[in-house]
Amino acid sequence: MGAFMRKIVKTNEFYLFLVIVAVSLLIQARSGQFFTANNLVDLANAMVVPGIFAVGAFMVLVSGGIDVSFPALASLAVYATTRLLVDGGYEGGLWLPFLLVILIGAILGAFNGFFTSRFAVPVLIITLGTSSVFSGIMQGVLSSVQIPNLPPAMTEFGRATLFVATNPKSGLTSNMPVSFLLLIVVVAAAFVLLRYTTFGRGLYAMGGDESAAARAGFNVRRLKFWLFVIVGIIASLAGLVRTSMMDQMHPTNLLGMELMVIAAIVLGGAAVTGGTGTLTGAMLGTLLIVIVQNSMILIGIPTYWQGFALGVLIIVGTGISAVQVSRARKRARVLI
Repeated sequence: MGAFMRKIVKTNEFYLFLVIVAVSLLIQARSGQFFTANNLVDLANAMVVPGIFAVGAFMVLVSGGIDVSFPALASLAVYATTRLLVDGGYEGGLWLPFLLVILIGAILGAFNGFFTSRFAVPVLIITLGTSSVFSGIMQGVLSSVQIPNLPPAMTEFGRATLFVATNPKSGLTSNMPVSFLLLIVVVAAAFVLLRYTTFGRGLYAMGGDESAAARAGFNVRRLKFWLFVIVGIIASLAGLVRTSMMDQMHPTNLLGMELMVIAAIVLGGAAVTGGTGTLTGAMLGTLLIVIVQNSMILIGIPTYWQGFALGVLIIVGTGISAVQVSRARKRARVLI
């Protein structure tokens, strides 16, 4: 037990958890509202979309790349899906929106995967380009406009709740969305994939040293291609959830989330160079940013300071990652 605790204390996740606890207690002390049932449900609600995005972005980061195209990919996949269903007057079940968005997300992910697996160009550069391509297709080819009325199945999905939490003092209520279950399923599936499959081990190996991974027998090209197919599916699901919860399709609503999500993952202990990190850390990092973004108003801090706070977290996260990389290089030199 002692050895287990010593191992836990040495992890980045442990200290991040302590930071979350400290921030939560500070907000509670100042406002008295943080640990109310409706505020906790609001935080869970706010975790769904960035949490799902973080799973896909984490997988890419672990493999040694940085993907900045997932918000644009999600926007295009959901817009195309919604447009097809609305123009066709679809009034059936939720299975078709899910099927379409997964299919389109997989195709767009394969587009990313083709270029990242075939060309020796940093993933960041490629996804910067494909992000512009996806946005251009949505805004130019599809002439994207706001769609105020979604298919009934998407509207019902966005409004579906697991339970309602009520603040006994203020009487405010908050709904726990059914989509929170989707976050749990995505995280669980990714955990199994990364922890217990050859594919997951290949991603970590590729992030540590791509050449060594190839020599160890991993098909690096195939890994990269299917990684981005999977990430495309995950991102498109996040987009469908956001659109359904908003009860309207706004073409640019998801754009710009990449910085927040990547910062959350790095805060969680994933190195920007790849090869290290855990899903637990990524989720804790996402939770910290969600708490900062959604709870500052409780302690009387104006909302325009949210951008400042997010910037500080990005700098801190990048600094942590830089220190980790520096220590790893020093250890490598000592071993040599």
